[in-house]
Amino acid sequence: MGGAVVDTGDSGVKAPDGGWGWAVLFGCFVITGFSYAFPKAVSVFFKELIREFGVGYSDTAWISSILLAMLYGSGPICSILVNRFGCRPVMMVGGLFASLGMILASFATNIIHIYICTGVITGLGLALNFQPSLIMLNRYFSEKRPLANGLAAAGSPVALCCLSPLGQVLQYKYGWRGGFLILGGILLNCCACGALMRPLIAPKTSEVDEKETKPKPKPKLLDFTVFRDRGFLIYTVAAAIMVLGLFVPPVFVVSYAKELGNEDTKSALLLTILGFIDIFARPTCGIIAGLKWVRPRCVYLFSFAMIFNGITDLIGSMAKDYPSLVVFCIFFGISYGMVGALQFEVLMAIVGTEKFSSAIGLVLLVEAFAVLVGPPGAGRLLDATNNYMFVFLLAGCEVVLSALVLAICNMLFIKRKPEQPDPPAKMEMAIIDTEMDELNKAPKNDQDNGGGENGKKQAVEQEAMTKSDDKRVEEPESIGTDSIEVETDSKNVTEPNGVVVEPESSL
Repeated sequence: MGGAVVDTGDSGVKAPDGGWGWAVLFGCFVITGFSYAFPKAVSVFFKELIREFGVGYSDTAWISSILLAMLYGSGPICSILVNRFGCRPVMMVGGLFASLGMILASFATNIIHIYICTGVITGLGLALNFQPSLIMLNRYFSEKRPLANGLAAAGSPVALCCLSPLGQVLQYKYGWRGGFLILGGILLNCCACGALMRPLIAPKTSEVDEKETKPKPKPKLLDFTVFRDRGFLIYTVAAAIMVLGLFVPPVFVVSYAKELGNEDTKSALLLTILGFIDIFARPTCGIIAGLKWVRPRCVYLFSFAMIFNGITDLIGSMAKDYPSLVVFCIFFGISYGMVGALQFEVLMAIVGTEKFSSAIGLVLLVEAFAVLVGPPGAGRLLDATNNYMFVFLLAGCEVVLSALVLAICNMLFIKRKPEQPDPPAKMEMAIIDTEMDELNKAPKNDQDNGGGENGKKQAVEQEAMTKSDDKRVEEPESIGTDSIEVETDSKNVTEPNGVVVEPESSL
């Protein structure tokens, strides 16, 4: 396809920061919502699946885990496909995979079929949409990119507020099989969002320019040179540590509220409060990150957001009643939204547009292992201690540690290159050297031509002409002209009859 050529990330086209970019932003908003909210929305059907197949809750929980693992772990595959075929075709195929997985899962006869269809196939389809949408957003926005990332990230809480109630309604009216079938049809909208990802096309040049331009080298399918960037390494390590504890509180806060003796509906309201605050926190943080004096220090704003989130977890571990959990969810929603709005903006700022397609795939692969370890590890800690306080303390310590790693390592290892001493002086010296070389060459040429002193005068005149008109006048070696002949010829340039005659010395 034609888009594959432009999707190399180095098309030479300036980001429009608007125009069709707003349509790309809308598509990215929808895709982000499906990618992050769908694994949580599927959990609505777990009770029906337990009753249907006679399995336990831990067995059904693997559905969401496999979905998230595919979303993160297939990052390098997405990078290779995007660099090979472009963003639009990859997203179109991904939308078909996401829908096909849910449709096939509606005919499942055991829980293994759900793992394969919903977990693997649908998870792969969502991954093929999520990563390319972020890549296209990065190409369409430059000055307004922090705001665009914040608005796109807001799709996650919006979709969660919509898909969870929709799943409950579908389960009540059509059962889990009918609900899976309808959700599969809804996921076909990923194909429509993929169609919005129109590649940027470079302006046409003249035929002469096209002939002179050299063919560009083919882009690497997966660029591992990003690991040479210290900033990327620091970000990857910090993000892996952060993911260990970032998703733990939303998973356990409802169970924590029930443990304190609150009703199911009242406990579930905590996630609604968290999501509502998250909706407004992400665009607001995007606006703040786009300010002139904040954007160059976006890494430290991201570190502040993680410290804010970690401290919220540490304080929330001491909650003993429902109002304190409500306050915890409000502050956690603010900090969680800040982290969600900044995590990919910081990565884009570190690696740039050209290497972002490979960088995000490798980062998501590293985070996939942390996603599989974090919540299950917190669950084992809960089983061992039977106390939610230790779970929130562990999550808070992990997030705070990631913030310290990111901030301190950037201060110590990422420094500006020292300025070279007095570069204008070096340029002047270089110019003087070249002029001296030309002056030294001129007498040698005159000696070869037998000009003597007249040759030296001619060299001085020739040097003055080169400085005034920037054009070098070259004379044939076979002709030697002295100053007397030049004067006589210049006087006889114009004849009395008005006819202009070229002097012979001008030959």
